[in-house]
Amino acid sequence: METLRKRYKRIERNISQTQSEDVFQLLMNALSECFDPHTNYFSPKSFDDFKIRMSQSLEGIGARLMTENEYTKVVEIVPGGPADKSNDLHPNDRIIGVGQGVDGEIVDVIGWRIDDVVQLIRGKKSTIVRLVVLRAGDPEDAAPDTVVLVRDKIKLEDQSAKGDTLHIRHEGREYVFGVIDIPSFYADFDAIRAGDPDYKSTTRDVQKIISDFRRQGRIDGLIIDLRGNGGGFLSEAIELTGLFIDRGPVVQVRETSGKVGVEWDNRPGVFYDGPLAVLVDRVSASASEIFAAAIQDYRRGIIIGSQTFGKGTVQRPIDLNRIPLLRRTGQRMGQVKITTAKFYRISGRSTQNVGVIPDLAFPSRYDYMDIGENTRPNALSYDAIDSVRHEVYGQLRRIIPVLIRRHQARLEKDPRYQEYLEELKEYQKARENGRISLNEAERRREREKSRQTEKSAAVNRPAAASDSAGSARSDSFHQRRLKDLLVQESGHVLADYLTLIGQN
Repeated sequence: METLRKRYKRIERNISQTQSEDVFQLLMNALSECFDPHTNYFSPKSFDDFKIRMSQSLEGIGARLMTENEYTKVVEIVPGGPADKSNDLHPNDRIIGVGQGVDGEIVDVIGWRIDDVVQLIRGKKSTIVRLVVLRAGDPEDAAPDTVVLVRDKIKLEDQSAKGDTLHIRHEGREYVFGVIDIPSFYADFDAIRAGDPDYKSTTRDVQKIISDFRRQGRIDGLIIDLRGNGGGFLSEAIELTGLFIDRGPVVQVRETSGKVGVEWDNRPGVFYDGPLAVLVDRVSASASEIFAAAIQDYRRGIIIGSQTFGKGTVQRPIDLNRIPLLRRTGQRMGQVKITTAKFYRISGRSTQNVGVIPDLAFPSRYDYMDIGENTRPNALSYDAIDSVRHEVYGQLRRIIPVLIRRHQARLEKDPRYQEYLEELKEYQKARENGRISLNEAERRREREKSRQTEKSAAVNRPAAASDSAGSARSDSFHQRRLKDLLVQESGHVLADYLTLIGQN
């Protein structure tokens, strides 16, 4: 009962902290989604968070924060940031006050919403922020410390593309494959406009990772993991595709006027020309689908996984402060993201509602969920336009049927895969049941069974805010890759491909 009482108390506190900005955003999005699921309003705070996610950088102190009871607790220190370099702020410290500059008034932040505390702590590079901190383990009446930090630019490396190598034995031979996990298609356009030569982007990070693979030694193939990648900047999807093809069209865009434009990769040469697999799932959307579709249409790589989300629309952000009438208020008004176009594959087909269908299917628990553009009310319909002339690479069209047969035969004999299928059946059964027992003993058994299923299934999906609310990934990238059944199977598929082209 005490646990339940605390939960309701926390819910009550969260509701009482709702601000007019939150209500306005909720109302505007309820209205806009009556016409289109991807036309949205961002409040100023929501837009700041969105911008950080899309640029993978921010200006602040380099600490991940969360709310615990009435306190803002430090969860993690971002390596290389001001907090890390000062060695004055540590995980589990509690921030109870924030002051600006050398002598600005300290604002008591006990009981504040986490996003409001974050807004106080973030600020322009080279400015000073003072934090009043209760150290980890100290009682509430202990004397706090004051930590003085100089804000700096923080690169969110843990949310950027990551690389690792996968070693497998296939038909008596050892293979080494590079694996690159891409959580989103990001680019720091502020840094680009400022002329920063070290700006972050998905394509630059992937290039660096592939170069690192080459320095470490030859890799036999490359696996690009887009599972859970909800998209990002269209320009980055085009740039990334350009690493694997030698010039050519990547995607078509049709405006509301009906005019169709073609987005091209204009860079000569291919950065990586070896065997390629792209992993997708039902949550892979938008820019992920553009990349996967282009790789599939060029027959440049093998698409493995499940049907993607099916978001084939393009949005354009509009800063409301650019409107003279609103600018005169002197307040930040936020942004509106409006659907202005649809994109089409170079084959002429749209991904809208249908997504990208993989060459080799691998089931997922997402298959049993109401996920995807075709489940969204008021989503635009599927259609098609004329194709664009493009090159077709290699022998994949002829080899894929053989790869499918070998893939299916291998999985039928894999006890881990059979166990995974059983877990999916249990998950499907639980969802269809739609009931929860009120018998305590039965409920405990159900919960333990669900926990074990979740623990086992977690290895087959990718992991999911600095000076931000949130938590770090609990398991290392390398360890998750070693346990990931789909990544392992993708390695065997590429090994099959290498064997088959070697026979021709």
